[in-house]
Amino acid sequence: MGRIICLMGKSSAGKDTIYKRLLEDETLGLRKLVPYTTRPIRAGEREGREYFYTDETGFGRLKGQGKVVEDRAYHTCHGLWRYFTVDDGQIQADQDYLMIGTLEAYGKLQEYFGAARLLPVLIELDDGIRLQRALNRERTQAEPKYEEMCRRFLADSEDFSQEKIERAGISRRFVNDELERCLDEIRGYIRAGISGKE
Repeated sequence: MGRIICLMGKSSAGKDTIYKRLLEDETLGLRKLVPYTTRPIRAGEREGREYFYTDETGFGRLKGQGKVVEDRAYHTCHGLWRYFTVDDGQIQADQDYLMIGTLEAYGKLQEYFGAARLLPVLIELDDGIRLQRALNRERTQAEPKYEEMCRRFLADSEDFSQEKIERAGISRRFVNDELERCLDEIRGYIRAGISGKE
């Protein structure tokens, strides 16, 4: 039975970089599980790579077809943005997948696919470093959304509270203060989890 490795962590903790590096590691044999969103595409993003981009109508259609596995709605400074996972044929039972999600998404994926198929990877980083990274990234956008950046930063404290992490049953965490060391630790954890030793 294949596993779904769910990368989680606060904004700007380095999830995107770690995600790309893990996918590039052929020894892990991971396939990407691409989520959907109704938020606008950012500079440098591409349809079907980071997300499948849609709108409220598209979300409603998929929901009506019973294909939405889990969804999260965020009332941002720029309107309602949804992020969701769709059972759209991407997932095969004998393959291992990698995705980026939230604690809430992780719980709903466990309910849908079964806890045995999910492997959580929680990435952490000092808040000051995360805030500086978020600011640097936002400055590169054609239309920076600083208010939304701040909203997300503050919301992370609640979304990834100690209580919620414990409730999700996550005991292992990976501190991304040195990328290569962090990646080595995550690779070992994933290999053990895929082979059934974790």
